Amino acid sequence: MTSPALAPTRRSLLAGGAAAVSLVARPAVLRAEGPVVKLGIIQPLTGALANDGDLGRLGAELAIADINAAGGLKALGGARIEAVIADNRSNPEAAAQETERLAGEGVAAVVGGFGSGLCATATQAAARYDLPYMIDVGVADQLTQRGLKNTFRFAPSFSMVTRSALDRLVALNAGAGKPARTVVIVHEDGLFGSGLAKLLQAELPKLGFEILETIAHPTPARDMANVVLRIRSLQPDLVIPSHYYGEFVLMARTLLQQRVRPKGIYAILGGAASSLRFVKEFPQAAEGVMDCNHWPDPRNPLSAELRRRTEGTGRAFAYNVPLNYSAVRLIAEAIEQAGAPDRRRIIDVLATGEFGSGVMPYGRSRFADGQNASALPLNTQVQGGDVKVIAPDAFAEAKPVFPLKA
Repeated sequence: MTSPALAPTRRSLLAGGAAAVSLVARPAVLRAEGPVVKLGIIQPLTGALANDGDLGRLGAELAIADINAAGGLKALGGARIEAVIADNRSNPEAAAQETERLAGEGVAAVVGGFGSGLCATATQAAARYDLPYMIDVGVADQLTQRGLKNTFRFAPSFSMVTRSALDRLVALNAGAGKPARTVVIVHEDGLFGSGLAKLLQAELPKLGFEILETIAHPTPARDMANVVLRIRSLQPDLVIPSHYYGEFVLMARTLLQQRVRPKGIYAILGGAASSLRFVKEFPQAAEGVMDCNHWPDPRNPLSAELRRRTEGTGRAFAYNVPLNYSAVRLIAEAIEQAGAPDRRRIIDVLATGEFGSGVMPYGRSRFADGQNASALPLNTQVQGGDVKVIAPDAFAEAKPVFPLKA
């Protein structure tokens, strides 16, 4: 979470995005002539989730720059993609209002949204206009279970992530001699965190783990001292957090300050656990933190290139960049398959076709009832001041360090 003192203004965000595109743009991108297809990019560019929204927009803009530089949408006569940027202001009501605006501006589809609550209202608004909406993150299962034919999610849902995370946790614990038995769950109290906590409460006991307590907190939260004091009193082997960037950083820093060191911090969709900003700014608090989350395929050379391009703009790399980069590439492919920027045809193509997954480890993406059935989270761990993939084996760059030293 970005504090009010550090929160970027709308003007600085727009300037930053323009600078990012200028780094990758070529003369072909800057031509004014030729057909144009408008694509709505909606993110929380202001408010509590502004850091995530800024990175999500950057990923989308980098993809659009690359597509245009390579000749645009070739099946549409080389049509350029033009981004129409919307700020949902980290607010569900604003998300719906901005989606209405995008529909009125004639966009062929919308990509983004980030938070589950933001995506819930935005996709509902888009449905009134048969406007294809590709959710970038928004992990709540309910988002694709409401019968909205226009709504698709590129990344895995929280039930998909949780299944993978728990399978890998069991294997991790078994491989280390089963040092972990007790767990404290810490989660944000919104649609995302509460749904995930409910799943964990149902599944962890079946796997031999004892849940000592489940602790909910609001977003944004300004202090984690009471949460950490409770963790200290319970002395769990594992802390499993699920919350957004600001709250994750607060918790990890407070754990370090209070010298509370569980055998593992095993995040599931942890807001900062796979963020290079967290690693760079708070290396001691970040070291050893594990996460099961959205992350690009480390074997794909373009993943490292996206990180370099992100850092070239002065930003720290996080999953928002490759995820939105890949989602925009997929939407562009769907528009080409549709043969025109026709909203209903694009929806039909998305519902029935297969697509590339950009730099994400999904293979060929295909959608079942709006959910990308091929979506796969990766497990990461902060090791030596960097984020390394530790599972599954097919994508692993490093061996996990577990349990952590006291």
